[in-house]
Amino acid sequence: MIDTDVLDTGLGDEDDDDFDEMVEAGDAQLPEHRYMDRELSWLAFNQRVLELAEDPSLPVLERANFLAIFASNLDEFFMVRVAGLKRRIVTGLAVPTNVGRAPQDVLADISDAAHALQLRQAGVWLDVVQPALAAAGIEVVSWDDLSDEDREDLYDYFQSQVFPVLMPLAVDPAHPFPYISGLSLNLAIRIRNAKTGRQEFARLKVPPMLPRFVALPGKPGRARYLPLEQLIANHLGDLFPGMEILEHHTFRLTRNEDVVIEEDETENLIQALEAELLRRRFGPPIRLEVGDDMDEVTLDLLINELSITEQEVYRLPGLLDLRGLFELSAVDRPELRYAPHVPTTAVAFQPLEQNGRADLFAAIRKADVLVHHPYESFATSVQAFLEQAARDPHVLAIKQTLYRTSGDSPIVQALIDAAESGKQVLALVELKARFDEAANIVWARKLEKAGVHVVYGLVGLKTHCKLALIIREEDGVLQHYSHIGTGNYNPKTSRIYEDFGLFTTDGQVGKDLTRLFNELSGYAIEKKFKRLLVAPLHLRKGLLRQIDKERRNALAGRPAAIRIKVNSMVDEEIIDSLYRASQAGVKVDIWVRGICSIKPGMPGVSENITVRSILGRYLEHSRIFAFHNDGDAEIYIGSADMMHRNLDRRVEALVRVAAPAHLKELTELFDRAMSDDTSSWWLGRDGEWTRHSVDADGTPLLDLQDYTMANVPRRRRARAVR
Repeated sequence: MIDTDVLDTGLGDEDDDDFDEMVEAGDAQLPEHRYMDRELSWLAFNQRVLELAEDPSLPVLERANFLAIFASNLDEFFMVRVAGLKRRIVTGLAVPTNVGRAPQDVLADISDAAHALQLRQAGVWLDVVQPALAAAGIEVVSWDDLSDEDREDLYDYFQSQVFPVLMPLAVDPAHPFPYISGLSLNLAIRIRNAKTGRQEFARLKVPPMLPRFVALPGKPGRARYLPLEQLIANHLGDLFPGMEILEHHTFRLTRNEDVVIEEDETENLIQALEAELLRRRFGPPIRLEVGDDMDEVTLDLLINELSITEQEVYRLPGLLDLRGLFELSAVDRPELRYAPHVPTTAVAFQPLEQNGRADLFAAIRKADVLVHHPYESFATSVQAFLEQAARDPHVLAIKQTLYRTSGDSPIVQALIDAAESGKQVLALVELKARFDEAANIVWARKLEKAGVHVVYGLVGLKTHCKLALIIREEDGVLQHYSHIGTGNYNPKTSRIYEDFGLFTTDGQVGKDLTRLFNELSGYAIEKKFKRLLVAPLHLRKGLLRQIDKERRNALAGRPAAIRIKVNSMVDEEIIDSLYRASQAGVKVDIWVRGICSIKPGMPGVSENITVRSILGRYLEHSRIFAFHNDGDAEIYIGSADMMHRNLDRRVEALVRVAAPAHLKELTELFDRAMSDDTSSWWLGRDGEWTRHSVDADGTPLLDLQDYTMANVPRRRRARAVR
């Protein structure tokens, strides 16, 4: 039985002033330069991704995949973070960064770091991964490597499959410089008219709908590919007959693609967002990538026509846009990949009879169920939970948040099926999920047509929490079945994102979710909750109070510890509270995947703070907040990162985990993650991340994800037997 008074996360107004005064007094005792720059910290995260591509112990196709992930990450960083800095500078709204530096100076630092990283990435491809692929029988060749027979075969392919879709655009007095779409790969071509001797410029877009790597005939067990841009570049004579080809070079442009919507001035959010998505295509340029062999005449023309600065030009050897390496995942060489992993069904959700169908409601009634994805199946837990609800005649209502979901989502289909069978269904669709806006608009309209009550959250706030609530009639009583997760309701990403989800019939959690859903479909979040910490009103202060409780316990000589696992740790108020806890003697463990602005190891400030990062096969995505609480551990899971946007501008929810077995599982996971015997990156006080993957004898350290993959089903089964 849970004492809801003990779990009440509401804050007493009478204590707020004293708490705020304590915080202000503590800030005065902290050093001025106590944060890492968030943008440079993000680049350090992407460097860790690049280090995985450099790792010779990993399967070579996975290393190529990490190069593609690095490239995709960096594109989004420029489109959003760099674009945002530039926009604030241009509009005169620039304010000092989290480390007190002018945005112009930060842009210069970003440029230096990003140039170095992109050159390093190019070197990893040319000198490490491409040769390793070739040694394994997968060759990415150049035109000069081809035989005459190869070239003849490719000419036929070019004429039949490529030439018809090419669109060369000339630049002359009658043809202005063409619009260059963001992230497109292009050829800049200088030609001379054989009759007049006049030099001209043309731009040719490499068709994105065609395979980036053109397959060549190969020997058994070997595969050969030619980059599409090289095939096109070596047949320019067919596109410009009678012209002399003087120069041709690849280039690629990145544009500002961040979306800005003034919701309080917009009556129809969908229409406003659709208009903004159209404008996104025409955002100002922020990065120009060119081959390092590009001549100065061509480069100067691009710089002038695109209104780009020298600082924004990236000269790179080898291939541009290594996102194309994602295509190599189609190569049928399983021995060059991670060993396949099929998620297991959580023990509580396994059917009683072979080939039978599990009753998830019965399982959740017996006890709370904590599921760990991708080690445990999303399809047989979250998806099955909603599908069972859709067809169960005793289910009266389903309420769910949808932030990101896949294009062929069975989650959306379950909601549609439920609505069509006469159930009350509420879907809170977050239209502003970055780069998924268009897909979410499509699904919102499909849901509405099926009779689902679709709402778009609160003005000015993104709804980021991961919640599902099912109301079921049982013996004349309404039972609440709740799911609170750390990840999106997306079957595809659930296979590669590490996340937790809690299923419970706890009455207080059900009441909290009912109240929260009612407020999300209404006007405001005002009420306090018993089992949840909810942003934007209560989460920040709730966490600050938990952290301060540990600080006071340490000062009183009692055991104290804080453990936080997040994607990003940026919020200065949270960081300062952790510094104060460290000063009081609290041991603080931070497990972060991406950005981290904390400086560990500062004398007298953060000597008790340890920061680790784990990257690998799966994307660490869960958020966990654990407090020693004088021996009565309090652990929360949920959707919130420690960033301003999550704490102040989003609807987020954390739920307290109550079952002793679940507390033990989360504690043991943290123990292994922070162990010196586990492979991870360690953050130093200078902001440098150092990888620790082997011991002093060169023996590989424990891979946490491999260990969890092997042991989650075994450990759960053992506990079920007990």
